[in-house]
Amino acid sequence: MKNSSIVCRRIKAALWTFLGLSLMPAIAMAQQASAVGQWQDGPTLPNVPIHTHLLPEGKLMMWQSAEEPLVWDPATNVFTSRSMSGFNVFCTGHSFLPDGRLFVAGGHIQNNVGLPEASIYDSTDNTWSRQPQMNAGRWYPTNTVMPNGDVLVVSGSIDNTQGSNPLPQVWEAVTGSWRDLTSAQLSLPLYPYMFLAPNGKVFLAGPSQMTRYLDTSGTGSWSNVGNRTTASRDYGSSIMYEPGKVFIAGGGSQPPTNTAEVIDLNASQPAWRAVAPMANARRQMYATMLPDGKVLVTGGTSGRGFNNPDGAVFAAEMWDPETEAWTTLASARVKRLYHAVAILLPDARVLTTGGDNTLETELFSPPYLFAGARPVISSAPTTVARDQAFFLGTADAADITQVSWVRLGSTTHTVTMSQAFARSKFTRVAGGLNVTVPSSETAAPGGHYMLFILKNGVPSVARIIRIADGINAPAISSLSPSSAAAGGGQFTLTVNGSNFASGATVRWNGSNRTTAFVSPTQLRATIAAADIAAAGMASITVTTSDGLVSNAIAFTIGGASNPAPTLNTINPTAASAGGPAFTLTVNGTSFVSSSLIRWNGAVRT
Repeated sequence: MKNSSIVCRRIKAALWTFLGLSLMPAIAMAQQASAVGQWQDGPTLPNVPIHTHLLPEGKLMMWQSAEEPLVWDPATNVFTSRSMSGFNVFCTGHSFLPDGRLFVAGGHIQNNVGLPEASIYDSTDNTWSRQPQMNAGRWYPTNTVMPNGDVLVVSGSIDNTQGSNPLPQVWEAVTGSWRDLTSAQLSLPLYPYMFLAPNGKVFLAGPSQMTRYLDTSGTGSWSNVGNRTTASRDYGSSIMYEPGKVFIAGGGSQPPTNTAEVIDLNASQPAWRAVAPMANARRQMYATMLPDGKVLVTGGTSGRGFNNPDGAVFAAEMWDPETEAWTTLASARVKRLYHAVAILLPDARVLTTGGDNTLETELFSPPYLFAGARPVISSAPTTVARDQAFFLGTADAADITQVSWVRLGSTTHTVTMSQAFARSKFTRVAGGLNVTVPSSETAAPGGHYMLFILKNGVPSVARIIRIADGINAPAISSLSPSSAAAGGGQFTLTVNGSNFASGATVRWNGSNRTTAFVSPTQLRATIAAADIAAAGMASITVTTSDGLVSNAIAFTIGGASNPAPTLNTINPTAASAGGPAFTLTVNGTSFVSSSLIRWNGAVRT
């Protein structure tokens, strides 16, 4: 019956698509979608996915309560069951660790009564690893991953008598044990909005009106930042849209509000200020970070009360941080209220799911997917090192205007935990880009990210890449020779740089070449005559045995008008250590007015 239902749904969707195409010219539809985006039906789920996580392999893990977690592969539309945690993971807090495992804290006994459990899920081998229990139960807690890999857990209801767990706790990655922040005990609302701030503290953005910093060092301490302009943001949603810049909107119940506000934690005295309101008041809404730096808002209700279906909001809205203005977008078909989820996918669409007793999903394609051809990432490493440059292959390098990182989503109850968004500096090189990994551990904490390149605002399909701390990637500083004449013979290319190791390989336009390890600062590769048969540019990179990729340096293959120089003799051939400066005469062939002499790789006058 389930398969028949899916088939019927697909037939119905196809029929509506056909009818729509017959009534509206294709050009008009494209123009409309480029302005307001487009919704389409997604898969029908076997249960309501109250908790949804984008795994490092690009699949979505979902669960409702004590049932087996499901994993959906967007590429194949196939669902598979995963192992169970051993406790009821409904109403837990969760976030990804720097190594890609999912840390889950708390759990469900009954409404408002939480479990003290903690466990780590490893998607590579489908296993759970139970951790020491917390001080008490937590139902609706929030997790925040720290730069060193520790996890802060706050709030969560103990039971109906004791209320919210007031003790913040830090799970320490090195010891696998809990550290109590006994000096920072404070009763907080459930599922609070927590963000890693530029100063290394954790910022509490809501839903209560007073916002604070939590210093997690030692036994912890809170400090006030200031009141928001709007009092209650209960079941609104919040996003850090740039490092240190926090956006919050919606929430409240009597009635819900359409207001929005921002704060810049990079300022010397951060203060909240109101920005333009949404077109619709919303409670039970989701704010989702998009790869172009804009914020998408979906779902919710404008009706009074906790979860009023009569006021369901179907239209999506998009906030632009540059203009601080809103655009009303296309309307969804399905109500998304309490227990709904919205999450960004690697293909730059947003999946919306859930809402109590709602098994239907929808996929939203933002307007940028109808604004032109998408750039394509042809090659990328799986792991990159902090603050180091790496080569990203793309034939669209000349047109790329932005490189952005979106941390993998771990979402529930209007909250995306340990959410982060950052941009990278980049330079254009032969065959792609040299991309510099964000240097700040607070702006982009270690872990797995979707890396997007954008061409005039149109994003690529992302590559999922891990930003790793405490490692050194190979880096190329120079090549010798740096050019050769087209049609020349086989030669040895010397690659100078740093962090080379035995097993490192020199790549010529992305293809491995036979490589000899000389030292941590030098490699030698055999370049065949076929590689330089035609004039042009070649991209030289180095990759390690564990998948780290260096920056790229261009090798010039010159035509007959500018053949590669050859060096025959030098005079003098020796000098005394500590002696005076001298003039070195270099004799050879094919020198031109722009030729340069390098001494140990460094240019000399």
